Amino acid sequence: MKNSFKTIIVMLMMGLIFACQPKQKDAAKGKTEKSGKITLAFNQEPTGNLNPHEYLPSQFITQDMVYDGLVSYGENGKIKPMLAESWDISKDGKTYTFKLRKNVKFSDGSDFNAKNVVKNFDTVFSKENKSNHSWFAFTNHLKSYRAIDDYTFEIVLDTAYTATLYDLAMIRPIRFLGDAGFPDNGDTSKGIKKPIGTGAWVLKEHKNNEYSVFVRNEYYWGEKPAASEVVIKAIPDSETLALQFESGDIDLIYGNGLISLDRFETYRQDKKYTTATSEPMSTRMILLNTTSPILKDLKVRQALSHAVDKQSIAKNIFGGIEKPADTIFAPNVPHTNVEVTKYNFDLAKAQALLDEAGWKKGADGMREKDGKKMILSFPYISSKVTDKNVGEYIQGEWKKIGIQVDLKAMEEKAYWENATTKNYDLMSDYSWGAPWDPHAYLTAMADDSVNGTNPAYAAQLGLPMKAELDKTIRALLIEPDQTKLNEMYKYVLTTLQEQAVYIPISYQALLSVYRTGELEGVKFMPEENRLPVWTTVKVK
Repeated sequence: MKNSFKTIIVMLMMGLIFACQPKQKDAAKGKTEKSGKITLAFNQEPTGNLNPHEYLPSQFITQDMVYDGLVSYGENGKIKPMLAESWDISKDGKTYTFKLRKNVKFSDGSDFNAKNVVKNFDTVFSKENKSNHSWFAFTNHLKSYRAIDDYTFEIVLDTAYTATLYDLAMIRPIRFLGDAGFPDNGDTSKGIKKPIGTGAWVLKEHKNNEYSVFVRNEYYWGEKPAASEVVIKAIPDSETLALQFESGDIDLIYGNGLISLDRFETYRQDKKYTTATSEPMSTRMILLNTTSPILKDLKVRQALSHAVDKQSIAKNIFGGIEKPADTIFAPNVPHTNVEVTKYNFDLAKAQALLDEAGWKKGADGMREKDGKKMILSFPYISSKVTDKNVGEYIQGEWKKIGIQVDLKAMEEKAYWENATTKNYDLMSDYSWGAPWDPHAYLTAMADDSVNGTNPAYAAQLGLPMKAELDKTIRALLIEPDQTKLNEMYKYVLTTLQEQAVYIPISYQALLSVYRTGELEGVKFMPEENRLPVWTTVKVK
């Protein structure tokens, strides 16, 4: 009996040993296992109302995760099928017929079809809401639309508009909400019931100004994302964001202006981290308010344009990551490689122009005219650390030539609202990148809609040729003759340059940082506002 008991004990112990062996083997393989959860950070509330047809406080990055469009913007500017698997364009360029994908479902399991497309178009382009979207030209050229059958949708324009597919590829406002997400009155401009989309992700949990949790849409029609859950933390302070990354609470830093470039350079020199920078995505600029009592004078605007050392900013603030910019758009943006007079850094010329404009240095070294000091207001978005750095540089350098610059940190929504009321002299601004540049960015210049978040229309109202500029911008969007089209672009871009409406600073690039060996599939997306959450996965 005693021997039998010993035998049983030995067998149990052997069983435990063998039972443990596979787990030990699995643990040895742990480095190749993959986690379904990826944590990122954003320097603003990342989700807002998550309304596909709305602007701020909704954010591009999460609208893109939840909602699909008819088409999408792909690598090298190629328009790719999305909810429309194919399309035909009539010979006169006015009629677009889209063949919709079949068997596509929304995240609540309901069917996507042409009737739903019509329902979304009805609210976006209703009589009450259409003006909210007039900043992009498709709105103004849309004549009619209809469902031909359950999976065929037709758009008719009043004239051939060559950028139609690019406008339809934008992240907002033409993306599609499921029927159950609509309010009872059908007007999404007043809010939605629930964010129901056909996109790869579903909002699982959201705590305002703290975090948002997204999980896979199990009904998603396309290839399933590599990760199964994405957490986006709202961390406005760049140092706090960096510390959370270093402690392991954040897996990936991806975007523009989330951390200081000094911090990024530190990561780049440390083998513990893998870093990368994208090709130029958009242009960082300072917008000058031509209606300002001080800046309505062209000589003053030209003086300020000569008083910015872009080479120094690129080197000392951006560490060479962002390259100096001389024009509103990078030369590789279609139609914009136009020869213009550049404002080289020349403090002597800047001071001479200010003298000519009547702004003389007083006994204290500060410039004044008619008994008033030259004081320029310069607001910036508080969460954008690089904007603050540029503002502080401008403040310090211009003081040397007798100009006082008052910086003011503002929350993002208040910042853009302040811009529409022209309550500033200088402000940071940016071109929009693909697929918006150049056509949609210029269109917004010629329209007084506040929802495009392009303050240029109001800022340009002090220009004597403003009406002609707007007229030309509207005309170039429908000009079929390439020679005439290029001449129109030349006039617009040359005029804006000569009138010193903008001080281009640098061509913006996106940054990515993660701990070496912990992630795979991180790559820069074709659009600045699209996160790489479809391809990235965490390696344990």
